[in-house]
Amino acid sequence: MGITQQICETMNGIAYEDLGADCVDRVKRLIKDGLAVAVAGADQTPIKIAVAQIAEYGAKPRSSVWGHGFKTSPVYAALVNGMATHVLDFEPMWSPPTHSVSPTVPVAFALAEAYGYSGRQIVTAVAKGLEIQGRMQYAGDQYVPEELPFHPPGVSGVVGAAVTAGHLLRLNTDRLRHAIGIAGSRMGTLLANIGSMTKSTHCGHAGACGLDAALLARRGFTANMDVFEAHKGIIETFYAKGFDEQRFLAYGKPYRVVDPGHAIKLFPSQYATHFAITAGLDMHAKAGDARHTRRVEIRGPVMNYIDRPAPVSGLAGKFSLQYTAAAALLDGSVKIDTFTDKRRFRADMVALLGKIRLTQDASIPNDLHDMRIEITVEMEDGATHHVVCKGPKGTWGMPPLRDEDHRVKLQDCFSRVLSDRRVDEVLASLDRIERQSADGVRGILRLIAGNKKTSKAKSK
Repeated sequence: MGITQQICETMNGIAYEDLGADCVDRVKRLIKDGLAVAVAGADQTPIKIAVAQIAEYGAKPRSSVWGHGFKTSPVYAALVNGMATHVLDFEPMWSPPTHSVSPTVPVAFALAEAYGYSGRQIVTAVAKGLEIQGRMQYAGDQYVPEELPFHPPGVSGVVGAAVTAGHLLRLNTDRLRHAIGIAGSRMGTLLANIGSMTKSTHCGHAGACGLDAALLARRGFTANMDVFEAHKGIIETFYAKGFDEQRFLAYGKPYRVVDPGHAIKLFPSQYATHFAITAGLDMHAKAGDARHTRRVEIRGPVMNYIDRPAPVSGLAGKFSLQYTAAAALLDGSVKIDTFTDKRRFRADMVALLGKIRLTQDASIPNDLHDMRIEITVEMEDGATHHVVCKGPKGTWGMPPLRDEDHRVKLQDCFSRVLSDRRVDEVLASLDRIERQSADGVRGILRLIAGNKKTSKAKSK
């Protein structure tokens, strides 16, 4: 028996009761986070463009486009809602690094709204979709961002979406093997597009393509049933440096969402920049007004993709160690509006960026578990300050993020659309998502899916 068949049989043998309380609790937290950042991201320019495109397709209205007041097909809804979940770079981070929420949560809710699935079914489907992505990245030992050949959600995310959909569509083992085989031919995303609008499509297309693969397989569409181990298959093509089959087949033992767990992002930017932000915030508290800075030195590992001394836009600033550190130094906070063009090109930011020098030190590990960022600031009065960040709040090896800290993020994201009363209602419903009927799930979606220009006013 090949590993594709083995993994599919394992997944199809798992029911909600097999997940365990810890896994369920963590998946619920990720669902809340995913929906919140999607709602906050729905009014970003890339999503507005995608929404206009989707609206022209005239698909049968089955699943909501969150925040825009209309419905489309489940596949198109998964596409644009997945983009919205990822566009702010605010959804949780995983180890090895990938974005597992945006290709799975929108798929589960698109199908639930269209066909009527309960919250318990959603939790189980998302748990399975998250786990297969984690197992793929873990088996491929893809810990070092600088060494990745592809943006991970465009690889493992397509399979994660197919598995999520496969659970809800009740695909048997052979149909699931076909779905993953179809998904395998839809993989691949270029890291060159990080810092552009196209990056958000990596997760949106992963969800849409995986969902479409599962729907096709349900109708009898076929593919290579052993696509992981096949010649020129997934492993040989996307994990050419090595793939530990035992790690892969240890699916759910334990679930990766439990061990090593996930990191909830507190800042809407690429995760390695959170080290620079945390150091910058500490420096802001220590050194005071950054406008009186003479020079700033940032020292960190070799990460060329986030060495952007003069990002071309606020969006590109999400992937700049220099910009994120400068924002923290100047403002004492890093929020969604930090990454607008208006903030990027304000005079104080332009001036401070000109004073920052980044040293990439090959002796510093460049994986998210062991890396560090150091910031040294010399003030105009000659005073010098130094701080080191070995990990942002809630990351692996650090104290876990408290529920109350996470709730601040959730409320901030949801309140961009909903009144405080409606935010409380949504969060209370999501806290008991596993007890929601299909109608209860649709009720949650009605709260977040209205037109963004009117839903906050209507909910008062």
